Amino acid sequence: MTQDKQMSHQEEEHMIESAYQEVLQAYINSNHRKKVEIIERAYRFAREAHKGVRRRSGEPYILHPIAVAKIVISELGLGSTSICAALLHDVVEDTEYTKEDIEAAFGKKIADIVEGLTKISGGIFGDKASVQAENFRKLLLSMSTDIRVVLIKMADRLHNMRTLGSLRPEKQYKIAGETLYVYAPLAHRLGLFKIKQELEDLAFRYEHPQTYKEIMEYVDQSHEQREKIVEEFVAPVRRKLDAAGFEYEIKARVKSAYSIYNKMKKKQVSLDEIYDIYAVRVVFECDDEENAKVQCWQIYTYFADGHKTHPDRLRDWLSAPKANGYQALHLTAMGPDGKWIEVQIRSRKMHEIAELGYAAHWKYKTGNKDDDSELDNWMNTIKDILANPEPSAIDFLDTIKLNLYASEIYVFTPKGDLQILPKRATVLDMAYAIHTELGAHCIAGKINHRLVPLSHELSSGDQVEIITSDSQSPQSEWLKFCRTAKAQTAIRSMIKKDYKSLVERGSRLFMEFMSKEGIEPTNEIVSKILGRFHLKNRDELYVMLANDEILLPVEELRKMTESRQSLFSKLLRNPFSSKKKDEAGASEKINRKEIYVLYSDEKTSNYRIEDCCCPIPGDDVLGFVDNDEKVVLHKADCAVATRLKSTYGNRLVATRWEGHTDKFVVTISIDGIDRKGMLEDLTAVLSRELCINIRGLNINADQEVFHCDLTAQVDSTATVELICSSLKKIKGVKFAKRIS
Repeated sequence: MTQDKQMSHQEEEHMIESAYQEVLQAYINSNHRKKVEIIERAYRFAREAHKGVRRRSGEPYILHPIAVAKIVISELGLGSTSICAALLHDVVEDTEYTKEDIEAAFGKKIADIVEGLTKISGGIFGDKASVQAENFRKLLLSMSTDIRVVLIKMADRLHNMRTLGSLRPEKQYKIAGETLYVYAPLAHRLGLFKIKQELEDLAFRYEHPQTYKEIMEYVDQSHEQREKIVEEFVAPVRRKLDAAGFEYEIKARVKSAYSIYNKMKKKQVSLDEIYDIYAVRVVFECDDEENAKVQCWQIYTYFADGHKTHPDRLRDWLSAPKANGYQALHLTAMGPDGKWIEVQIRSRKMHEIAELGYAAHWKYKTGNKDDDSELDNWMNTIKDILANPEPSAIDFLDTIKLNLYASEIYVFTPKGDLQILPKRATVLDMAYAIHTELGAHCIAGKINHRLVPLSHELSSGDQVEIITSDSQSPQSEWLKFCRTAKAQTAIRSMIKKDYKSLVERGSRLFMEFMSKEGIEPTNEIVSKILGRFHLKNRDELYVMLANDEILLPVEELRKMTESRQSLFSKLLRNPFSSKKKDEAGASEKINRKEIYVLYSDEKTSNYRIEDCCCPIPGDDVLGFVDNDEKVVLHKADCAVATRLKSTYGNRLVATRWEGHTDKFVVTISIDGIDRKGMLEDLTAVLSRELCINIRGLNINADQEVFHCDLTAQVDSTATVELICSSLKKIKGVKFAKRIS
């Protein structure tokens, strides 16, 4: 037994040393200056500091910092300073060593990065909203001073996601939700395409395991056929590239599982109906980057000559790169199988920036400040937002998110200066983008000599003149049509000055409302209202009432009052039943660590379903424990659930459906070619063949085409799929899909 343990220990030591050697080899093979000695010291230091400590999976803890260091060098292309910081990133937080110890051994630069990582440890979000916002501010502040902090944090999160399987389900939900809410958009904004895609796919895998498995199986099955089609598609282009003397590589790229899923959800179609699952990427060698744009267009002509191209899907990110530094030329051409294929054309340098990220080519690597203007501009935007932080943590996170994940448009000032704004940005957004004071006094815009209001949405290529007035000042309704974080933060900052008067007005409105409805505003009632809207205190409630941002739930409040009165009267009538009633009515604390079983066959369910997404058995659902220790259900991909996962992670509970009942109502959308007897055939299949209880049926025909919205009672998603497949067998029915 002792010998077995000794052998196991030796194997473990060998595994750790082998993992470290992989990091070292990747560094030696890179184009960085070789500072092997300091990396070696950092590794030995971290190994000693974490000695005897294990991760939840049971493996030695030191394997985590080694894995993060490997991502830092192999996938982000960073150098010795970042590798050392990655190896040491948990030392200050998890051991007795201090920042001063790190600085004495490795210098101030590495110690500062480790300290930055320590400040934002444990994920961006804690258990309380104020802590969440503060941690996120620290992340952004550290990013604006040294981008390597957030890059190493990204590597840390990526490894945590890769090893998420060892955690409990509710922890998986929290971390996956947090990843989709902030880390993936942040990776996108920094141009870390590969990392962003993997983070999304891993989060998707844990949130929707069955759907993820189905998509991956479908992609694997179609691999050979896809390769054959792509080769036939690019064969004539290869001949032209060879004749022109290009050095290049052409690869078929499959869309990520998460991207395919999003397209299915957005277009409300099945997996078989997704056509553009793959794309072709051409990467060519080019010594002269000035000539690279010309060569991209030259290669474009090779595709355009031999294929039919889609006129609306040409994307030129050569002359106007994305804000994260992405440059490429995209076109969509018809493939040999009659399906559209996207083609991406890039030089080698463009490809590296697209894959490794614009931030990885920042000052620490190239020292070329000309390449950094866009990144520096974004850093300045972040500093503007941090200068006027939101009073609400959730508002702060949502405001920042506006700048993380937005498609861009390109607009111009009257002098021809370029402004890059998110899609659907308005005249007001542009005014604030130019200067905060200009935004505060903006009253209208002028495009092509035509006056447009503040809320007018801009299009790429617009040349906009901002019209101002000294008497103008920010209004709360402006927030409804702002699309940029800078504008929203500046407007809220100005409005915040009137916060006290808003609280007083909201308080007055609240008391008037309660008096009118005959409801006593007890602490219990107020607590329920705060819980209903996820608010921290009465002041937040009053401000939202004053700004007309919420409506008080009249029926719910009446029911609360009636149930309390009813219970009180019953207790008066039968004092001997008090103990039993107390036991039945008391809300037992739900164990978040165990899977919560949802009993759907009982008359009184042990859960509540929210109207925003209406989940049914078979859906991937998220359980959220409210203030009364009741479980509220959302679909895992519901927009409300996304916020709950990333902001109230400690309230999540993993769930499992049990029982059988057809009490769930769904709506199915049906489209097809109209004919006599279509309605009769639809009802025959539903009522006679499937014995489905139809609750509503609205059918309309326009010339030869009909559309029908069917509302039915079902027991699970399996029944919904059976309904849809059965309806598609009816002559003339082309589409049948669940829409709610």
